[in-house]
Amino acid sequence: MLTVTVDGIPLHYRDVGQGLPVLLLHAFPLNGSAFDAQVKALSGRYRFILPDVRGFGQSKLGEGPTEMGRIARDALALLDALKIDSAVVGGVSMGGYASMALLREDAGRVRGLVLVDTQATPDDEAGRARREATAKEALEKGVEPLVQAQLPKLVANPDSPAGREVAAMMRAAAPQAVAAAQRGMALRADSKDILARYAGPALVVVGEHDAITPLEKAKQMADLISGARLELIPGAGHLSNQEQPERFNPVLDSFLASITG
Repeated sequence: MLTVTVDGIPLHYRDVGQGLPVLLLHAFPLNGSAFDAQVKALSGRYRFILPDVRGFGQSKLGEGPTEMGRIARDALALLDALKIDSAVVGGVSMGGYASMALLREDAGRVRGLVLVDTQATPDDEAGRARREATAKEALEKGVEPLVQAQLPKLVANPDSPAGREVAAMMRAAAPQAVAAAQRGMALRADSKDILARYAGPALVVVGEHDAITPLEKAKQMADLISGARLELIPGAGHLSNQEQPERFNPVLDSFLASITG
């Protein structure tokens, strides 16, 4: 098992494939295996660096909220450990928040940016309150209430193979990690300023049926970045890379090929 230790916390990652380094950060409350379909299709041409965020998958959980800047610094430490000067950086949902935080931490390390089913704006007061309620519920009752409430919002068809895969990942998450990540997301900054300063290249992707971060959120991000590509994935909800990989993968491949070319 591959691990890097950051501030005394062992963090698991996978390093698969060869070519242009592509660091991908997974959605809440999943783990790095959420990108298995992309690895299977594209690792012959690209080198995928896939960490498990603190507390998820096989990574240990640190103290306090799992803030987006913390995830970003963990990712930068991983790139340092692998002696990778720059990489395409991307993420889905929470992973998108962390990717924007990494861009703020060290834009020089970002060779390209991939933002999938995410948003640049922070939570409002009501959103922060909902996250705190979810954190407390996870600690008190476990993750099953979260699965029941969120799975229909994450995938367009919860009964599909992709829906069952997502549900299994959610059930594998530790309640403490769920709570820490919810509290960390509630603290995230507005990222519109850093996107407006980023010169690209960038790919913004959104599922056709994403009700959590819908098309207008994706358009807002794409409009902030000069020359960004905006792609809509038909038939997908909030986890478009998992739900419609046969449509998502060519979009990602085309973007990455434009950088290597």
